[in-house]
Amino acid sequence: MPDYTIETSYRVPAYRHRTYQADTAALACRQAIEDDDWSGEKLSYEDAGENYISGIWNGVDAAYSGQAIPVPSHFSETLDRKVRHFEILLGLLKLLLADAQAGRAPSDDWIERAVSAVARGEAILAGARDPDDPAEGERL
Repeated sequence: MPDYTIETSYRVPAYRHRTYQADTAALACRQAIEDDDWSGEKLSYEDAGENYISGIWNGVDAAYSGQAIPVPSHFSETLDRKVRHFEILLGLLKLLLADAQAGRAPSDDWIERAVSAVARGEAILAGARDPDDPAEGERL
């Protein structure tokens, strides 16, 4: 049975409380975002994020010393899954919209990909593993 080195991570939010003078709340928010001084920051351990897999390598204690193995997407951080899937959905929407604007029926291939993308999106929102995709890899 092979050995794998798995890097598991979680994020701990850092925060600060600081007062800004501005004409509007939006301008105060802008000042806070642009403020690079994080002295006195606090960590919010009670708001720590989910555990996720951030790296996989073949072998014992092999982190960063060999070829990384791709992390199956359902073990990635949920936010990362959503961002990557947004790109897929946007690409499909643009292609389907182009067909509609040109008065063409969408191809069966694009419809199949859209059905698969919807199922994957539902899995992400449910916190579930990705459904098996009949198409190999993420094409687009």
